[in-house]
Amino acid sequence: MVDPVSSPHLVGEIGNVDVGTRIRTLREQRRLSIRALAEASGLAVNTLSLIENGRTSPSVSTLQRLAVALQVPVSAFFTPDVPQQRIVFTPAGQAIASLFPHGAMADLAPGMINRTLEPLLVTLEPGAGSGPEAIVHTGQEFVFGLNGQIQYTVADQMFIINPGDSLLFEAALPHRWHNPGHTPAQVLLVLCPLELPRSVIARHSPLSGKE
Repeated sequence: MVDPVSSPHLVGEIGNVDVGTRIRTLREQRRLSIRALAEASGLAVNTLSLIENGRTSPSVSTLQRLAVALQVPVSAFFTPDVPQQRIVFTPAGQAIASLFPHGAMADLAPGMINRTLEPLLVTLEPGAGSGPEAIVHTGQEFVFGLNGQIQYTVADQMFIINPGDSLLFEAALPHRWHNPGHTPAQVLLVLCPLELPRSVIARHSPLSGKE
């Protein structure tokens, strides 16, 4: 089991979110059969059935494929139910981490209304990673090293993320990550799954001439 105490000031309690039940609930809300979701995500029906019934734990890459198919952020599978709000403040030590195989992930902005980014705190045991398959999704992905070391492979380029290192890339590029070290590693992972409209970019550009 992963030990998040490598950064006790960042992670609070470990949650026990039933990811399989969350996936099944989201699927049923969209009136999709298990076969339809399997086809949309590229997973085998039997694999999806095992996940929904809690008999196997999905990798992060599998969760990302399901998130794309269900059109939800990946955090929807493990974020605790909290009131929706326009401002989210998470005090130190109160981020609730949910477990996945050989790691933990905490949503740092639970309950934010209409959010366009996902700040996640990822903790990985030695040798653990996102899964054997490359991840591809829309938008951009930002990584900032906190503890230990994580290796990112993006479009066949390898990057070693040490504490203080950062990486930003277009998430449509195939990517995967794992902890190649002998101690737990931790990174801040920020996903921006939606492309910003040009009007928003223009309003925030120092060259736009607008305030």
